[in-house]
Amino acid sequence: MAVGMSSPRPAHTTAPRAAEEKPDRSAAGPDDLGTGLGQDDLGTGLDPDDLPDGLVVADESGHVVCFNAAAARITATSRADAIGRPLETALPLEDLKGKRWWALTDPYGGLATRNGQPERNLLLPGGREVLVSARYVRERPTGPVRRVVVSLRGTEARRRTERSHAELIATVAHELRSPLTSVKGFTATLLAKWERFTDDQKRLMLETVDADAGRVTRLIAELLDISRIDSGRLELRRQPVDITAAVARHIQALIAGGQAPDRFRVRARGPLPDLWADPDKVDQVLGNLLENAVRHGEGTVTIEIAPAPAPGANDETGTAVTVSDEGPGIPEESMSRVFTRFWRGSKRGGTGLGLYIVKGIVEAHGGTITVDRGSGGGAEFRFILPVSMPAYLV
Repeated sequence: MAVGMSSPRPAHTTAPRAAEEKPDRSAAGPDDLGTGLGQDDLGTGLDPDDLPDGLVVADESGHVVCFNAAAARITATSRADAIGRPLETALPLEDLKGKRWWALTDPYGGLATRNGQPERNLLLPGGREVLVSARYVRERPTGPVRRVVVSLRGTEARRRTERSHAELIATVAHELRSPLTSVKGFTATLLAKWERFTDDQKRLMLETVDADAGRVTRLIAELLDISRIDSGRLELRRQPVDITAAVARHIQALIAGGQAPDRFRVRARGPLPDLWADPDKVDQVLGNLLENAVRHGEGTVTIEIAPAPAPGANDETGTAVTVSDEGPGIPEESMSRVFTRFWRGSKRGGTGLGLYIVKGIVEAHGGTITVDRGSGGGAEFRFILPVSMPAYLV
């Protein structure tokens, strides 16, 4: 037995098993279990090498009887070197304080009421991190451990998630700092020297404060949307939506903001099916796509609205909206990253979260969104929303 692990308790004599019960293979040798637990043990015909996570199984004597391909990849230890060796030797794990893990947990000699170890970060030789969880298999409650089943997972996915969260926090902090500094500066100045400024100066300062407060509000709304999208809690309040009227409203708002009326061209091909969607969320999608076309594109912005087959295998009808411009477009190598967090098409500001949110909203409606090069050479975004009429109206 390996140093640091108590000797396994002797197996107790038990009554003969029922004829239909599967025979115990926990003590099988390497020849029987060297490549996996076998189809009878898994009950599904699944080979342990098909599992995405590492699987290591030790028998009642503490020796490894199963070491699948994922475990070999994660630990950089070959199956031949692991099978038949003591668990502590084949899988030398340490906690983050450098203490030997199997000596601490003592699966065979510890409390008889324990049934395993929850997942936690441990270290392999060389300092490589791995996520480890273990289950102690007993014939009966408080009986001797017949098997120790260990699951191994790499930490790459978790690290990517942690980096994404860190980037999100850094982006939010950066985006909030500028408007809040402006708000704080102008309000402090007005409170300290109110009588020294003319009415026009006061109005200018207050308008700046109002604009920066609106910017903070929009950023917080984006963060809430991201949180709901990532957790699958984005709520939709479906109502009849006139998509053509919604496009017209956004265009009028852009014209009121200084854009030339002849920069926009709308093509509606009817008749359009009745669309049931969340009008606020549809406005958010349209506003983001049109603002991007105006800010990052050039020339005429064309909006096409037409019926289209809804995504999926059913025969439902949908509504397709295409927004294209005549600018430089999006490089081919960047198109796969357009809808990811923090992607920016240019250096003209923005958090890089808008298109990520747009994709989440469209998909929450059961729709799809794509990006391509337009006929005029610029970017072309196209999303399709299914009719999604409530069942009681069908």
